[in-house]
Amino acid sequence: MAEKSLRKRKEQILRFMKEPEYVPMRRREIAAVLQVPQAARQELEQVLETLLQEGSVVMDTRGRYHVEKAELKTGIYRGTSREFGFLSPEDGGEDIYIEAGSTLGALNGDVVQAAVFESDSGGRLYTGRIIKILERANETVVGTFFKEKGYGFVIAEDKRLGRDIFIEKADTMGAVSGHKVEVRLTDFGDGRQNPVGKVTEILGHINDPGSDLLTVLRAFRIPTEFPAEVMEAAGRVPEKISEKECAGRLDLRDEVMITIDGEDAKDLDDAVSLRRTDEGYLLGVHIADVTEYVKENAPLDAEARKRGTSVYLIDRVVPMLPHRLSNGICSLNAGEDRLALSCLMELKEDGTIYGHRLAESVIHVNRRTSYTEVAKVLAAGEEQREELEQEYGEVYPMLLLMEKVSGLLRQKRKERGAIDFDFPESKIIVDEKGMPVEIKPYERNTATRMIEDFMLAANETVAEDFFWQEVPFVYRVHESPDEDKIRRLGVLIQNFGYNLRGSKSAPHPKVLQNLLEKSDGSPEEALIARLTLRSMKQAKYMVDCEGHFGLATKYYCHFTSPIRRYPDLQIHRIIKENLRGTLNGDRRAHYRGILPEVATHSSKTERTAEEAERELEKMKKCEYAQEHIGLTAEGIISGITNYGMYVELPNTIEGMIRLSSLTDDYYFFDEENYCLTGESTHQVYRLGQKLTVRINSVDKMLKTIDFLPVSR
Repeated sequence: MAEKSLRKRKEQILRFMKEPEYVPMRRREIAAVLQVPQAARQELEQVLETLLQEGSVVMDTRGRYHVEKAELKTGIYRGTSREFGFLSPEDGGEDIYIEAGSTLGALNGDVVQAAVFESDSGGRLYTGRIIKILERANETVVGTFFKEKGYGFVIAEDKRLGRDIFIEKADTMGAVSGHKVEVRLTDFGDGRQNPVGKVTEILGHINDPGSDLLTVLRAFRIPTEFPAEVMEAAGRVPEKISEKECAGRLDLRDEVMITIDGEDAKDLDDAVSLRRTDEGYLLGVHIADVTEYVKENAPLDAEARKRGTSVYLIDRVVPMLPHRLSNGICSLNAGEDRLALSCLMELKEDGTIYGHRLAESVIHVNRRTSYTEVAKVLAAGEEQREELEQEYGEVYPMLLLMEKVSGLLRQKRKERGAIDFDFPESKIIVDEKGMPVEIKPYERNTATRMIEDFMLAANETVAEDFFWQEVPFVYRVHESPDEDKIRRLGVLIQNFGYNLRGSKSAPHPKVLQNLLEKSDGSPEEALIARLTLRSMKQAKYMVDCEGHFGLATKYYCHFTSPIRRYPDLQIHRIIKENLRGTLNGDRRAHYRGILPEVATHSSKTERTAEEAERELEKMKKCEYAQEHIGLTAEGIISGITNYGMYVELPNTIEGMIRLSSLTDDYYFFDEENYCLTGESTHQVYRLGQKLTVRINSVDKMLKTIDFLPVSR
């Protein structure tokens, strides 16, 4: 349609809608009232679509057009596997529902502009219609290729894209069904037509060992190689520190200190020390001084800032910094002098922190230990004391003292209401080809809790210090949970006889802590912990100190891992400038300018890393289950939906029993009581119920495992 003609038609439609007699109508009703002939209906559709995209009119959830101008909001589109999605506004606030016909072809992660209006459907308060796509997030997509006669299509790894990608026969690169491929999008689609793309690389077959890791790395755009200039800069970093570098630093080389890490850890960025004082205890948390070698805006810093975090993928790490730093000069190896940033905390006999000192230091770790080793030492009986004293020397009494002090710190957190999620995560052991050979719970022990207690204390101490100094900073913030999610949690836990007393609105964290304590030691303990965790918001980085709900503290930051987290490295730089007296007005203004973007980007890269780690874990669990089809085990019902129930096995593998496989009766989802109920047998399946199941089938592409119930 010519531009002049389009403008004229738009004016006509707007005049019609602005008449006092006009009531919101659907497109066909407008066509009937205006007596638009059938041949011109497509032209009317084009005019209405243009008005929608301009925001001059809006369409409600019933497909009716309103002339009132909608509020325009910009944000990130969050897709789903079912073609509808949500707009996360850039100015904050609640997500806005975008129904399937209103996406304009936006894909998950795109920056979009949407017309937002009040919903009259009685459900969500606000709905929206995307009117403009400002920035595409998916120039390339990774997925599984399927060949059809004359063409192909790719199902994306990211199911939130919502649509398959059409591939012309000439653009398949010879891929066959089951190949994992990378695709460059040539047409993003418009919400009605699917995206179109070209295969640019075949990553391997879905059944090939190692293809899953490469698929995850590409799908989440995780860089595996460092640019040449970054490696050159890393190559210039010294392997040992000099006495000149130690000048002016607090010399703690005579202080007894140790590192406690996993057996296979290589980047040891924290050491701890502890000794008695007249008033109580002096606890030292000593963190590798990474900023001494990673200068602001230098290639190493720019790359670390871009990556945001190290990514841990089963048996390997994609590091934030080159190994020459993370495993070398910045690793607090025993027997080596190292530069550190130390937080020395003064504790009373009851564990109260009453004073502290931050200092640039030089340290010398006496002994490297592991979590398993320390846990065994602490569990040893009195009859082994002499042997341990000979083996560990002055480290042994310090370990005993550490166990005591960590207990005091934990008790202090408990008293204020901090939530301790102590449920087992998955530990996946793979062979040299990357195939899973064992999956089991990874449980915390005395030593892991001890280090956690000390790191939490240092993070809180540093955050509170810099909050009251009113210095530009990056805080770790965990907001209070949504009331709707807490109400839903209250309904779910009633299945186990629990309740959330005094939590009509957002509860105090102590309410959730009490719930976890009541379920401690019960069969449903791990499930209650997961349900509680899912009810809470995700922590993020912010420049405003808005508190940490889960830890029940007003002040919290990440100070203890500058090797693997950029926010820690950034605040080390601020702390050192503050200690040196160079954090003047210009530098404060500089940090106020850059820190909001640092916080936002770091939160984003953290989420990406977590999603990648979860995705690979699901793949490995499917691979393991595939090799154990027919295995029978007792599990616990971990989730219930209107199409089946999830069962989690003791080794942390979770699968679904579909309603169609429950052949003894017709089962329906009782939403009020949150259970499955048999229509004639009245058999009830509830959350937390034990159930014997058999692994029946695995879909590696969808990453799903199906169970069948086993009668006993």
